[in-house]
Amino acid sequence: MRLKLLTLALSLAAVSLPSHGEDLLDAYRQARANDPVLAQADATRLAVHEGIPQARALLLPQLNGTYSLQQQSSAGSLSGLTTQNPGHLRTRSVGVELDQTILNLADIANLQAAHSTADAQQQTYEAATQDLFVRVITTYFTILNDEEQLKYAKANEEAYRVTYDQAEQQYKVGIAAITNVYQAKSYYEAAKATTISTQNTLDNDRQALTVITGQPVGELKKLRPELPMDTPVPADPQQWVDSALKNNPTVLSAQYSVDAAEHSVNAARAGHLPTITASLSRAKSTSWLENGSYNAIGNGRYGNTIGVTLSVPIFAGGATQSKVRQSIYQRDEAQDSLELTRRQTQQNTINYYNSVIAGISEVKSGKAAVESAQEALDATKAGFQVGTQIMLDVLTAIQQLTQNESTYSASRHQLVLNRLLLRQSAGTIDYKDMEYVNSLLQ
Repeated sequence: MRLKLLTLALSLAAVSLPSHGEDLLDAYRQARANDPVLAQADATRLAVHEGIPQARALLLPQLNGTYSLQQQSSAGSLSGLTTQNPGHLRTRSVGVELDQTILNLADIANLQAAHSTADAQQQTYEAATQDLFVRVITTYFTILNDEEQLKYAKANEEAYRVTYDQAEQQYKVGIAAITNVYQAKSYYEAAKATTISTQNTLDNDRQALTVITGQPVGELKKLRPELPMDTPVPADPQQWVDSALKNNPTVLSAQYSVDAAEHSVNAARAGHLPTITASLSRAKSTSWLENGSYNAIGNGRYGNTIGVTLSVPIFAGGATQSKVRQSIYQRDEAQDSLELTRRQTQQNTINYYNSVIAGISEVKSGKAAVESAQEALDATKAGFQVGTQIMLDVLTAIQQLTQNESTYSASRHQLVLNRLLLRQSAGTIDYKDMEYVNSLLQ
């Protein structure tokens, strides 16, 4: 399927980026500034990072101020005071309290989990930045391939039109059968339909690049005719796998997620353990009696209270044990996800390595196939002129040349893309790789 995609992308070498974007680097810079997928990943990264100060805040001093005003009403008795007239006893309290956690292992573990979760999201963001390289070049090359396919489709259509006109002329002068006309017309009509379909594919893929860059697509630089045919360095696929397991940000993100899950298990288990909190408060309370006239009863002074609280959880209805089991299951899930990610990354790395090796041979053989098909077409046309070949032979030769050109174009673009995908899988892709690919354009 990837081959088909790239096959559809060759013809766009002349298709464009925004008015000020002419090559791959221009497209990437615009995508970096405007791509909503990367922007979403960045926003998520920043949001998750805020979990660290929130978790840390629970271990830092907590300062709270209080102010309260209370009123008690009675016909003749207020708080043990006998009054002659009904009235109100009002009390105003003002105070400030400082609390400091001395020991809370659950909060400490949650802070560690927040750090690991933030690290995991940071790696997810790194994966998104690397994926942007691939998305830009894939879409860019798809457009290039589409443009090549459109060029071939138009050339194919024109070749069939000429053949059709020739068959009609020969039939009119009586030197060819009507069968030749019917055959040539059927191929010509099918070629016109292919041109329309290819043009539509090109238009759609140009829009796909606009979605990434946020800019209209202008004329793009094409992939130059000759490409480097070097094998990957290092030439050992296992070294690429080792690099992937060590550097691939998706693998690293999964590993940090396992670490966060381990800390969450510790936090859940700490729900069984005591907590120690120190507190310091300063407050005063003032009361007065109001029964038609103001009568002060007491004017309190500020008093200080200092203490340490030891809280020992005894029974919470089984909730603590349930949270421990839940966090263990979640940790197991994270570990399984990590193992799956590692295996998939290993598989992808080897596949991309093998694809590069095979792609080199495909490009070489594809070039030879195009040259051979062109020679065959020329010979078939010459044979048709002298009567040794029939019209169907010419039509088939044109079709074969077009197919070979299409396959060759796709393999060239896919080879460059597979090199980039190999580096992405290994976790080593960066802007220099974009510069290298851009140097292959003309």
